[in-house]
Amino acid sequence: MYTPKHFHETRIELLHGLIRAYPFAAVVTRGSGGLAANHLPFELVDGVLHGHVARGNELAQQDGAEVLLIFQGPDGYISPNWYPSKHETGREVPTWNYAVVHVHGRLNVIDDAAWLRRLLETLTDHHEAVQPQPWKVGDAPEDHVEKSLRAIVGLEIGIDRIEGKFKLSQNHPARNRAGVIAGLRERDGDGDLELAALMTRQEPTP
Repeated sequence: MYTPKHFHETRIELLHGLIRAYPFAAVVTRGSGGLAANHLPFELVDGVLHGHVARGNELAQQDGAEVLLIFQGPDGYISPNWYPSKHETGREVPTWNYAVVHVHGRLNVIDDAAWLRRLLETLTDHHEAVQPQPWKVGDAPEDHVEKSLRAIVGLEIGIDRIEGKFKLSQNHPARNRAGVIAGLRERDGDGDLELAALMTRQEPTP
């Protein structure tokens, strides 16, 4: 990934934070037919990524394969009209701000019903927590749960290498960054408030 020094993020707490906030990843592998991408949610557990796929998914047959996972955070178009410097010099152009984390590792396929059940319980407890009446795996009939577990396999990916690119206008002066944050909040399109919040958190502490 091309990452100019302005945008290179190495703080592990921020990289893990993005994975936890945006756990749906593109999983890229290389097989006999070339590159393939699958899209799956993951849970980060003690520095290891856990997920699952249907047995028919090609990943279920790729134990030991090298994988690249791409986690995409908030992103959005940035108008040069939001830069105070543009109104003084005109020397600004549009761009796109975003945050991504790439994880490199090897795939460990797990065919263990108890492991899978713990994963499904963890995933559902996590994502159902905001519901008024959270659904739990135990709410489903046991025979249905067992049938569902037989239809999937687990994926475990240890993180061999992790890299982050947080392109959040760090190459601009503080007043331009403030203008972008204000512009995103005013536009309030899909993901704009999340992107503005991420930029705000990245600002140096006075």
